[in-house]
Amino acid sequence: MAEVERVGGCLCGAVRFRVSGAPLRVGICHCQDCRRASGSFFTPFGVWPISAYEGSGEMKTFGKRSFCPRCGSHIAWLRDNEAEIMLGSLDMAPSDLIPDYELWVPRREKWLMALPWAEQFGGDRFRPSDP
Repeated sequence: MAEVERVGGCLCGAVRFRVSGAPLRVGICHCQDCRRASGSFFTPFGVWPISAYEGSGEMKTFGKRSFCPRCGSHIAWLRDNEAEIMLGSLDMAPSDLIPDYELWVPRREKWLMALPWAEQFGGDRFRPSDP
């Protein structure tokens, strides 16, 4: 079976990226930083190993979040071992990537229902076993 490859980029096209394979995890964040960065009530993201990420074009970083300096589109949070991709920046709607957890649920809008299958976190998702 062929490895899944997803491509995406910014609004103006100056930044492009590709991620290969299945994500390590998929989540939704309701924190104030994600709300402000995305301009929305929450931010959906997928996390891949950094080795699965390949990008081109200049990106700037603010608060660990990388974005296109031309159009301002938020693309990723690139860490030493992981690439956290804003799912809205993918070219094709990622309908098959279903969030398995939610972060900062106390900040979730009261009219927005919890995902019944997803693990719920009151803050960031950190455990002693996390890398």
